[in-house]
Amino acid sequence: MESQIIRPGHLTAHQTARILGIGLTGLRSIVHRGQLTRSGGTERQPWYNAADVAALAAKRAERNAA
Repeated sequence: MESQIIRPGHLTAHQTARILGIGLTGLRSIVHRGQLTRSGGTERQPWYNAADVAALAAKRAERNAA
């Protein structure tokens, strides 16, 4: 549900997954492996820091381009 109001500088799980080009299952896997941490929200509707997501997306893009 993306209708929740979140703090500026944060993204919902759906937005984060879309930016990273993965599904929610893939996002949960990335979080479980410690590559990204939650920065708020609830257990069922976590938020992620937008800067952390951008950094991870850039890292993944760089790795895929090589």
